Amino acid sequence: MSAAVTIDQGNFEAEVIQSDTPVLVDFWAEWCMPCKMVAPVLDQISQDYAGRLKIAKVDVDNAGEIAQKFSIVSIPTLLLFKDGNVVGQQVGAVPRETIEGLFKDHL
Repeated sequence: MSAAVTIDQGNFEAEVIQSDTPVLVDFWAEWCMPCKMVAPVLDQISQDYAGRLKIAKVDVDNAGEIAQKFSIVSIPTLLLFKDGNVVGQQVGAVPRETIEGLFKDHL
C-alpha cells in the first residue's frame, strides 16, 4: 500500500506548497508504463524516509492544471519542493539511487 498523498487542485497548496517537510511530487498517469516502474520505488522511499520526506502523486489526467502550471510534458516527472519552491527535477524512469540523489541534500 502506498504511503503517497494523492494531490489534486484542492489540496496542492496545503500538501505541497505549505508542507513543513520536502515533498517529492510524482507526475504520472495510469496508462504510463515507465510510471508504473517508478511507483514501487517511490513507495519504498516513502517508507524509508517517513517523517523526513513526503511523497505526493499527481495524476496528470485528473489534475492537468497542476501539470500545466509546472510545464510537465513528459511523465514520469519528479519535482522536489522545499519551502514551497521547486528545488529539483528528474524526468523519466530512473533507478532509486538517482531519485535519492534528487532529495538527499534537502532533508
